[in-house]
Amino acid sequence: MNIEQMKVGFMDVFCYIITVPDSNDALVIDPAGDEECVVDRVQQMGMNLKYILNTHGHPDHTCGNARIKELTGAKILMHQMDDELFNSLEGQTMFREWGFQASPPADFTLKDGDDVVLGSLALKVLHTPGHSPGGICILGEGNLFTGDTLFVGAVGRTDLPGASARQFMTSIREKILTLPGETIVWPGHDYGYRPYSTIEVEKRENPYLVPGSFF
Repeated sequence: MNIEQMKVGFMDVFCYIITVPDSNDALVIDPAGDEECVVDRVQQMGMNLKYILNTHGHPDHTCGNARIKELTGAKILMHQMDDELFNSLEGQTMFREWGFQASPPADFTLKDGDDVVLGSLALKVLHTPGHSPGGICILGEGNLFTGDTLFVGAVGRTDLPGASARQFMTSIREKILTLPGETIVWPGHDYGYRPYSTIEVEKRENPYLVPGSFF
């Protein structure tokens, strides 16, 4: 698996372009601005964009879905619960209030344990609710794309519609901290002192995860 990390939009969102050597298809995780730049980069690689994969449905992570789908025909993948929430009246109101373009409905909805297949690569969907009802992390070949669940040195918010601090704690304890320490963490925002980390480092240094902290 090849990973290209791009910082896009005005909220320092990390977008990821994923490719594999045995396929001409690519997928993009959380396109959140600078859509033409993302598509241009995929085309420079000589790849066809097959999927738009969202870690969750918040406007700052999905605002590029419509444009990229228009430019490439890529299919949108999102957890079923966030697809339902962010296509509801409440979800559409959030898009308008935040000043973002709404995402079209997902072409395919996901659930915990699903695989997103790209060539020989199977990315595992880990349902990690708390930041949003349908938040997911995406695991593949020792890499974990955490969206707004886990950052470098921080964790996501639990004060937005559909969030739950209790679910959030359970998700981190049971789905993330149980992974091998060498698992690479690719966060959803450029909020840390470096753009990626590992589970081991976050356990040791993240003030929200060390013993005696909130978690």
